[in-house]
Amino acid sequence: ARSSQPAQSRAMVVKGKKSDGSPVKAWKSQPCRLYVKGAIMGFKRGLRNQHESTSLIKVEGVQDKKAVDFYLGKRVCYIYKATREVKGTKFRTIWGKITRHHGANGTVRAKFARNLPAKSMGGRCRVMLYPSQV
Repeated sequence: ARSSQPAQSRAMVVKGKKSDGSPVKAWKSQPCRLYVKGAIMGFKRGLRNQHESTSLIKVEGVQDKKAVDFYLGKRVCYIYKATREVKGTKFRTIWGKITRHHGANGTVRAKFARNLPAKSMGGRCRVMLYPSQV
């Protein structure tokens, strides 16, 4: 049974020419995002002590502990903008890895190569969909 919605039309584009002069055609592909959005909630902490080496991240679309299993070991990237340009860009990154769940509501713990700055709290990060264990 087909759905009543119209199919998305994909356009054919010319990529180049073959040696005999005929055009090389290919389907125009849609841009694909290889990450899931995440929000940095803060550091792992108790009542009095704060552990800056472990950050808490809320991953978009993850609501329970079972869904976290897919994201274990995935890379996390915090991107920020600096004032001075280095290697042709003002954007810098801090990379980390999701280590385990935190509670039962889909929050995860992540360890970064360098501890995240306090300015990152409440900010966005990217949870990459690699390395894949599927």
